[in-house]
Parts: sequence; structure tokens; C-alpha cells
Amino acid sequence: MLQTLNFFRVLDMAYLAQSTHHHFLGLVLGFVGWILIASISGVNDWRTWYVDDQSVITGGLAWVGVWRVCFNTHILDSSEFCKSISFTDSFTPPEIAAAQVLCMTAIGVGVAANLVAGYAVRNAFFGVHSGHVRLTFVMAGALYWLTAACSLVPVLWNMTSVLSNLTIDFPPDFYIPPAPSRQEVGPGIGIGIGSSLLLIISGLLFLCYTHPIKTKMPKSGAMEHLGNVNLKADDFLGTITESMDEGRINPAFEAVGNL
Repeated sequence: MLQTLNFFRVLDMAYLAQSTHHHFLGLVLGFVGWILIASISGVNDWRTWYVDDQSVITGGLAWVGVWRVCFNTHILDSSEFCKSISFTDSFTPPEIAAAQVLCMTAIGVGVAANLVAGYAVRNAFFGVHSGHVRLTFVMAGALYWLTAACSLVPVLWNMTSVLSNLTIDFPPDFYIPPAPSRQEVGPGIGIGIGSSLLLIISGLLFLCYTHPIKTKMPKSGAMEHLGNVNLKADDFLGTITESMDEGRINPAFEAVGNL
């Protein structure tokens, strides 16, 4: 009886492990998306500016990011000149200020999403049956989607500004004209869109979680009944075996042998 119970438990855990494969994939995608969001918040090339005056900006190329603006120069003290951008500065456009706040929010929410998702996958993989399993998967999916929203809003907003060729009134000490001759979408925006898509897919995988039907264990009375049936079957088989052994002995042959 104990072996039968262990068999059902092993079968149940194996089925649960098989059902969590795509959720483990969602956890991996969510973690990768969160890493990419953390990386794009510090890159300088959300916007690529081309300027005509190359007296200070070597090559006429500058990179505008969320936190700073940089360009190469042979005139100033360093070969790469960078100036910080703060959301409290008067010249900071609203899309960059929003990106500073929302990117930091996305990093924090992404940490919570990865922790909840890891806890949910762990419980499902090891067959922890509780009323909170479904809730943890829904919470993880919702947090991944919130992280994607916090990243996608500033990314799309800055991309729209680039496509509209909007200007930024930089102070004179930035050595960058307020209006570039032209500007392009930088790699930072492309990576931000890709990371948001990964988080959306991950959140969808977690929100689509359905708890597998747990294999029902036979009740103790049923197990005792099965045990009694097995014992009766063994007795019956033993009786048949004894009858067959007795049937192989011919009483007439024994009588002849004794004469």
C-alpha cells in the first residue's frame, strides 16, 4: 500500500514538472527583458544627432541619452565629452524626464516580478498544492506587464520625438545646437522595444497558467480494500497452484508402485 501511494506521488510531481516548462521559459524571458531594461537606462544613444558645425563636435555626431549627452571632440579636454541631464533642468524635454522616472520604476518593478515568478515556478515544479499558486502566477504576469509598460511608454515617446525631429534647447556649456540638421532613432530605443516585447510574452505565459488536475489518491478504505483483494487473489492463485501440483500425481501410478 505504501508503494502504491509513493507511485501516485511521483506520478503527480512528474506531471506538474512537465506542465511548468513554458512557465520556466517565461521566467527566463522576463529576466532577460529586465536585464535589457536596466542596460538601456544607462546608454547614451537613444537619439543620434547630426550637426553641421563640426568645430567642437568631431564628425558632427552626438548621442542623446536619458541621463546624459555625449560626443567626440579634439578641442576639449577629453576625447569624449559628456554632460548630465536631470529631470529638474529647465531645458529637459518631458519625454526624457518621463524616461528617467519610468525606467527606474521599471527596474524596481522588474525585480519584484522576477522574485514572484521564481517563487511561482518553484512551487509548481515541486508540486506545492496551495490556494496561492494560481495567485502568484497572476501576480507575476501582471508585474511583468507593468514593467513592460513602464519601459515601452518612454521608449515610444522618445521615438516619436525623433521621428518628428523635435529640438532640445541645450545650455551653451553643452556645445550642442538646439536643432540638429537631422536625427535618427538610436539603438537604445530598439533595445527598449525588444525588451518590452520579451516582458509582454513572459507576462502572457504566466497569466495563461492553469493549475493541472491533481492525481487523486485512493482513500485509506479503498487502499485496504485493494489490499484485501490482492490477498484474496494471492490465496486463490495459491489454491490453483496446489491443485495443479496435486493433479500432476496419478494415484493409480502410486498404487502400482507400492505393489
